[in-house]
Amino acid sequence: MKIMVINGGARAMSRTRELTKAFEQALTKKGVEILPFDVGKDMLPVYTGSEAEMETATVKKLITFAEQADAFIICTPEYHGSMSGALKNALDFLGGKQFKGKPAIIGAAAGGGKGGINALNSLRQVLRGLYTLALPDQIVVDPEHFDENLRLVNQDALERIEAMTDELLRITRCVGRREEAAAK
Repeated sequence: MKIMVINGGARAMSRTRELTKAFEQALTKKGVEILPFDVGKDMLPVYTGSEAEMETATVKKLITFAEQADAFIICTPEYHGSMSGALKNALDFLGGKQFKGKPAIIGAAAGGGKGGINALNSLRQVLRGLYTLALPDQIVVDPEHFDENLRLVNQDALERIEAMTDELLRITRCVGRREEAAAK
C-alpha cells in the first residue's frame, strides 16, 4: 500500500511539516510505503494550465506520486481562513484521475485559538471536487502541542494520528477489495 503525504506548509520552520512527519512516523510503524510531497521543498510553478509547466520535474513528481497513491494524507496551515495558497496551487495540478475514489485524511496546524477548522473546510471542499473519499475524522494541532524544537509532543494528538492512520488503512483496504471484485 502506498500513501501520499502532502505537506501544504511552505515555511522553513513549519508546524504543518512536523504534523506530516508525525503521520509519516505512524505509517512507517505500520510498514506502509510513503510518497512524500512538501510544497515548501518541492517548489512548483504557479499553475496556469500550460503544457510547459507540466513538464517540470516537481510537477511530474507530484502527478506520479498522486497516481501511484492508494490514499492521501494532506496537511495545511490556516492562512486567512483557508488552506495555504501553496497547497491549493499543488492541488490545481491534479484532478479526478489522480484522486477519484481514493480515501484521504486531513489535518491542520493552527496558529492559535480556534484556527485550522476553516482551512480543513476549504480543503475538504476542494477534495470533494476531485472526487476524493475524504474521511470525516480530522485533526487540528495548536502551537502548545509542540515543544521548543517544533516537535509534536502532545500525547492526545499523537494518539489521534495513530487512530486516524489505522482508519485510513482500513478504508483503503476495503476500497481496494471493492475495486478488485468489480474488475472480476
